[in-house]
Amino acid sequence: MGIGATAGVAAVGGIALTAQASGESGGKKGSTTSSDALVFDKDDYTELTETITDAAGTEHSVIYHFYKPRNYVTNPSDDKHQSLVVSVPVKIDGKAVDASRAPIVLANAVGAYMPSSVATATGVGQAALEMGSMGGGTGGMPSGMPSGMPSGMPSGGPGGGGTGAINGMVNLAKLALVAGYVAVEPGTRGRSLTDSDGTYYGTAPAVIVDLKAAVRYIKFNKGRIPGNTNRIVSTGTSAGGAVSALLGASGDSKLYAKYLKEAGAADASDAIFATGAWCPITDLEHADGAYEWNWGSNVTQSTGKVVDQAVSKELQSQFAEYQAKLKLRGLNGYGALTARNYDDYLLTTYLQPSATKYLTGLSDSERETYMAKNTFITWSGGKATFTWEDYLTHVGVRKKTTPAFDAFDLSAGENNEFGTGTTATRHFTAYSAKNDSTGLSTKRVASDIPELLNLMNPMYHLLEKHNPNRSKHWWIRLGTSDTDTSHVIAANLAAAVDNLGDDVNHAYYWDQGHATNEDPGDFITWVAKVTGYKK
Repeated sequence: MGIGATAGVAAVGGIALTAQASGESGGKKGSTTSSDALVFDKDDYTELTETITDAAGTEHSVIYHFYKPRNYVTNPSDDKHQSLVVSVPVKIDGKAVDASRAPIVLANAVGAYMPSSVATATGVGQAALEMGSMGGGTGGMPSGMPSGMPSGMPSGGPGGGGTGAINGMVNLAKLALVAGYVAVEPGTRGRSLTDSDGTYYGTAPAVIVDLKAAVRYIKFNKGRIPGNTNRIVSTGTSAGGAVSALLGASGDSKLYAKYLKEAGAADASDAIFATGAWCPITDLEHADGAYEWNWGSNVTQSTGKVVDQAVSKELQSQFAEYQAKLKLRGLNGYGALTARNYDDYLLTTYLQPSATKYLTGLSDSERETYMAKNTFITWSGGKATFTWEDYLTHVGVRKKTTPAFDAFDLSAGENNEFGTGTTATRHFTAYSAKNDSTGLSTKRVASDIPELLNLMNPMYHLLEKHNPNRSKHWWIRLGTSDTDTSHVIAANLAAAVDNLGDDVNHAYYWDQGHATNEDPGDFITWVAKVTGYKK
């Protein structure tokens, strides 16, 4: 449905989008219309047969019902992004599957806060990230995420074209389907989208509004859409991991009501049951300080030199103050987390256990070879130990300059994410606004930025609001060599939900970088465990 369109069928990329509106379309112009227009037609599917490789590398013949793209709001902003596809298993290796009570895996394809679309999808796992014109710089662009990246796909999983992975990247929608779950893939608006007047309509908070609207669509259609609508599990990587975490943290928050009403979202809950987040780049207003605390002494990939240490130390000081205010306690009874002990916490809770797991999995000869090349590790009693300083040296270069997310010259992708109207990029922290290098007439952040930050930060909903409708189950993963973000960001997220009493499964992949998934099979098993699903 295009801006100004009326009810009918909109042909997009050769696929007919199911019309959902009964009045004027266009998020900026329309208003909520009857939710009757969002009724899911359970008979409107195509039966497909596909060979899909599971997380263990075993091929399976899967017969499934594929529900073509359909809008999940009544007032979509354009023809392409606010729609979703549904894939439901019918038979796996000739055995009938009853997916009526199966978990629903909501696999987003968000990366770098750019748009994603299912408009041309003709089967499972085809939601695509649109890189196109980056708009406002390429900062925050996840490494290893090519244009057209299928949904929910961190790298490092099972191989095989047209299977559970494409180009070595895990396809969680396909892995969910071959496990007998229902896979839902939503398209979302993103920061690069502009209308004919040059107005940005996919910047914050569009992406989280769209994911919430997709969840509302699913829950509104309980009894019509296959699967257990009370057992929705969100997945995402990088910025997609951030909004997956945000979706889990902000369930049913009234903060989004006006945006959901404007989009024409269904009248239903947007709370989800469980959250999967890989390398989530979140807590953006504090991410610059956290990044400098973590990587301030490492040389930068693009220059081979350390960043301005005066700026780095100022940001580190801000992080220390922020961390103290959080009053978080570490997992496993660690105690209060501060800037002074966070290196020890990361070492003992995540990094050394990650190295230990990796080295344990090697043969004796492989371990001997690895240890000879990495003498900073002490291997004793089946455990790996090392210092924080040696770990930083081992990682080597940092990917980003300083500030990493709110760039002084407004070149970061996150600056574009907070653009508005015809203004492509804006500062969202007081520090970067004060030190702006682009010649802006004001050195202050705009008055609407604080609300936008709350809309985009899961920590706001977890620590300031203690949202009772949040997800209670969390799967969080990160690579130990990931310098797209600070390790503190994911660890703080894990600590926040743990401190609230939630179930947290948080671990790091040794020697792995951004957008990595080394244990997709464990995640699929975890989904069954926390949802209580038995085939």
